[in-house]
Amino acid sequence: MSSHTATRPPVARVLLLTGPSGSGKTSLAARSGLPVLNLDDFYKEGTDPTLPQLPDGGGPDWDAPLSWDAGAALTAISALCRTGRADVPVYDIATSSRVGASGLDLGAAPLFIAEGIFAAEVIADCRAAGLLADALCLRGRPATTFRRRLTRDLREGRKSAPYLVRRGLRLLRAERSVVARHTALGAHPCAKPEALARISAAGTPDAAGAAVRP
Repeated sequence: MSSHTATRPPVARVLLLTGPSGSGKTSLAARSGLPVLNLDDFYKEGTDPTLPQLPDGGGPDWDAPLSWDAGAALTAISALCRTGRADVPVYDIATSSRVGASGLDLGAAPLFIAEGIFAAEVIADCRAAGLLADALCLRGRPATTFRRRLTRDLREGRKSAPYLVRRGLRLLRAERSVVARHTALGAHPCAKPEALARISAAGTPDAAGAAVRP
């Protein structure tokens, strides 16, 4: 992005939506009716030498923030906030690769959602740039999240079944610490009803121009 674009006053603000994998971020974002930036499309490719590895030798750790390109995600968020449009990658989780690109246009929307398990990683940067409307972390019952996540991942063929089961059990044990970390980074932990209410409030005229504090 050019320096001129980076200094433009924002035409829209971003609501960052994070939470454990399988917590319902994608479905909640779709229910909002707002434009949505899928932050999972900014995963690094499987051949990237900087990918963090699982300690048991099970391959890349796709749940570690370093498996994600935060810089590219921030560039897209800033472009959307300042120009209303951005070119974003299309990522295929099953093959761990970028398979294309697409354009996301906000139209006249003054607010959009950027959702993904690493959204909390860019809260501080978005707040410092004056682009943040709110930051939410969906939380629920870990057992429910485990079932929802495993059903989705198996249905979509994201990885092999043994890998998905091992990952699911690991994330089940880590879920509360994941929510705690996202909260420490500035996301407000909440269930879906409160999240929908805060999304609605962030989109009201009275909320424009005022970044939400943690």
